[in-house]
Amino acid sequence: MRENLLSLPSYKFSPTLTPTQICFISLQTPKLRRASPPPPPPPPPPHSRVQTKAMEVGGLDSKGRQFKNAEEMWREQTGDPSKKCDWYKHGVGYWEGVEASVNGVLGGYAQVNEPDIEGSEAFLNTLLSERFPNSDHFAALDCGSGIGRVTKNLLIRYFNEVDLLEPVSHFLDAARENLGHTSSDIHKATNFFCMPLQEFTPDAGRYDVIWVQWCIGHLTDDDFVSFFSRAKAGLKPGGFFVLKENIARTGFVLDNEDRSITRSDSYFRELFQKCGLHIYQSKDQKGLPEELFAVKMYALTTDSPKRVHRTRSKVKANMPRIIK
Repeated sequence: MRENLLSLPSYKFSPTLTPTQICFISLQTPKLRRASPPPPPPPPPPHSRVQTKAMEVGGLDSKGRQFKNAEEMWREQTGDPSKKCDWYKHGVGYWEGVEASVNGVLGGYAQVNEPDIEGSEAFLNTLLSERFPNSDHFAALDCGSGIGRVTKNLLIRYFNEVDLLEPVSHFLDAARENLGHTSSDIHKATNFFCMPLQEFTPDAGRYDVIWVQWCIGHLTDDDFVSFFSRAKAGLKPGGFFVLKENIARTGFVLDNEDRSITRSDSYFRELFQKCGLHIYQSKDQKGLPEELFAVKMYALTTDSPKRVHRTRSKVKANMPRIIK
């Protein structure tokens, strides 16, 4: 749905406060310094959300407000059904006011498109050769597909069928039009689902790859876990997820304007554990402007990676040694 790459303005804090490390850069790119960590949070209530160590690290919103931990932020933002409904309503509403173009979905950074696709293609090539060396028919799901930018420039060239999932209707209309000129009998966009991630359940065993890029920040932690738990059933044997997302340096950053959060790498990793997913490979995206968030790609599988048992080389072990 959204590809909000731009980091948020920096803020200064009094040394008497307990700030968290800031995970963003201003347009002038001054980086905030690491501060001492906040005190340990109180024990969570019995019916609290998914609790992980990373979620106990403080964070900030785009106005500079500090939160002691993710629980405090989520309780304020989505603590009852009405607030949660508003969270998702405002998120979609923000993108309904954005132009259906590459420049629009990339937040005015159309130049990011080329390095983004190049980085994704290199990552995907490695994964397909390792996971599906002998397969000649692929199906993929493009989550938060927007105008079909990733499908058009990448996925449709590697997969026979690509389904698009997008809650913003005028983005999906643009995707239909954009992909109508690139589809063929062999490589085609098949289904266009106008639906948010938190409400979608894929057909069982349909997809080799489920691609989730620059949209998962709109989901609450509970819905993050719920989505991936449902979506696992949509993977074929050997299938995998690719999650490509902005990365905070620590904790999280809440964007008040589009109702999304940018999570840290450790935050993501702990949520992956809650989903029963394993990191098969990960890679940093290169070549993006310095003022933007760092971006990371994760290949996630339902099966744990095989461990390589290393044994000491007998040749090396039996080599003669110099007696000193």
